[in-house]
Amino acid sequence: MRPFAILLGVLGVVGLLVLGVATLGLSGREQDRNGVVARGTPVTPAPPVPSDADPAAWAGERARATGIPARALQAYAAAEQTQRDRTPDCGLTWNTLAGIGRVESNHGRIHGSRLVDGVATPPIVGIRLDGSNGTRAVPDTDGGRLDGDREHDRAVGPMQFLPGTWARFGEGDPQDVDAAARAAAAYLCSADRDTAAGDGWWEGVLAYNRSVDYARDVWAAADRYASAS
Repeated sequence: MRPFAILLGVLGVVGLLVLGVATLGLSGREQDRNGVVARGTPVTPAPPVPSDADPAAWAGERARATGIPARALQAYAAAEQTQRDRTPDCGLTWNTLAGIGRVESNHGRIHGSRLVDGVATPPIVGIRLDGSNGTRAVPDTDGGRLDGDREHDRAVGPMQFLPGTWARFGEGDPQDVDAAARAAAAYLCSADRDTAAGDGWWEGVLAYNRSVDYARDVWAAADRYASAS
């Protein structure tokens, strides 16, 4: 019986060690009292895209593992490279852009759209922001040039930019995933944010959309993509 008792003791110690490792693994993901990720929790950073990497080749190697279409992933990678050159202290990595792209348009595939040569086809246009159905009323800012609505603004493109915000951060066509990803990176890194820090990341995403539930959805997607890469 003694060898059996020793074996049970060894197994018990191993079990405690495993439990301790599992607990340590969860400690970085702070939760609020409702069991969801707490505001201010840093998102898991993905390995950065090397500055000398070709975004298309880099994306082609990782598209299957992440489940992100290669053309969209290419845009997120290139936007990370560009923004790192512009604001190196921002610490933005592609998986946050991918998280936004997933929540906003399923990487350009919402409502039957798809990326054709990088452009959302048919164009992705959100609902009219006229104050109904719980939306914030946003009067027209662009004469309907981007969203076809001369009375109220609508979010446009795979990264869902309001025309007024696009005028500040975007260049070219918001339906173009490359232009949209670059604009999203510039928006997230504006105001000298450090997106590698928890508070900076949340401030950036909440500036994009003032919903904590939205930010949590982006956080979860970004965390998943970082782990998959």
